[in-house]
Amino acid sequence: MAGTSGADFDLFRLTEEHDMLREAVRSLAEAKIAPFAAEVDEQGRFPQEALDALQANDLHAVHVPEEYGGAGADALATVIVIEEIARVCASSSLIPAVNKLGSLPVQLSGSEELKQKYLGALARGEGMFSYCLSEPDAGSDAAGMKTRAVRDGDFWVLNGVKRWITNAGVSEFYTVLAVTDPTLRSKGISAFVVEKGDEGVSFGAPERKLGIKGSPTREVYFDNVRIPADRMIGAEGTGFATAMKTLDHTRVTIAAQAVGIAQGALDYAKGYVQERKQFGKPIGDFQGVQFMLADMAMKLEAARQLTYAAAAKSQRVDSDLTFFGAAAKCFASDAAMEITTDAVQLLGGYGYTRDYPLERMMRDAKITQIYEGTNQIQRIVMSRNLP
Repeated sequence: MAGTSGADFDLFRLTEEHDMLREAVRSLAEAKIAPFAAEVDEQGRFPQEALDALQANDLHAVHVPEEYGGAGADALATVIVIEEIARVCASSSLIPAVNKLGSLPVQLSGSEELKQKYLGALARGEGMFSYCLSEPDAGSDAAGMKTRAVRDGDFWVLNGVKRWITNAGVSEFYTVLAVTDPTLRSKGISAFVVEKGDEGVSFGAPERKLGIKGSPTREVYFDNVRIPADRMIGAEGTGFATAMKTLDHTRVTIAAQAVGIAQGALDYAKGYVQERKQFGKPIGDFQGVQFMLADMAMKLEAARQLTYAAAAKSQRVDSDLTFFGAAAKCFASDAAMEITTDAVQLLGGYGYTRDYPLERMMRDAKITQIYEGTNQIQRIVMSRNLP
């Protein structure tokens, strides 16, 4: 691809392989994931059917490089997988999305031994990966974290609590950010791989959330968790830099999730307005409804194009990735919230009931404006990295 600046015309290129992947994932999602989406949301249970189907088809962590047993998918292919799953079930789309979020620090900064062990285990389906950055008093100000890691010979001992951890309790592996030198603020933070089975690791009760109810969100507690020193990801003090670099890439996956949710909502609304009749004709024949659909489709396509461009920059690690990752996440999530809200409106009273999927999609869309950095934080990031 030509160049790396934001002025390039060839920002991304969808190949025949990308198109075939989309068809395969959409078919799988509609057959194996969509039938359980309403039940997963209603019962607030983990979508085990989705995990089983994704693992059986090697779609649970497509980003893992081939040398570690993964599919070796590029960032654009990973986005397509997440988008197509989110189109039918946002909770299920967090399986490949958070597997990338949790494991990418290892892929970016880990030793070869860590990569072989943990990326290999993830690729083989031996456990999912979660990402432990936020704390009760350190959300947007992640550098203010209090979780500590103290060196003890050939081990590190971790103590603290992490909050808002996606798939906590289900995942086997956790990338954990902890303070190793409290005098250095962000440069005194290091990253570690912690296993669910390590002594001293425990979990809080699942949060009672507005949306993505099938993806458990829990606190993770570390009580004198003793881990081998070789489980540090990168050099001591580089954890925060790795964490921020990770988010540059994975904010694109949240944009993809938002695009998928919005596409599912638009698809359903389009079908509904063609069938629903009032005043003797389908409501889709009314200009007011047509204008709403046109605006929804326009916003969705703009979000998709920006997301794909950001994915290509993620793959190439372009110098303006930080801006594009934040812009894609921010724009796509705002668009998804607007599109799902309008989709509910198009169904009228039916849109407000749980008998139809749009109220779920609207609830699910909201979180994309909040996690991996609120959209207010994204705007700060963008303003500091204007291309």
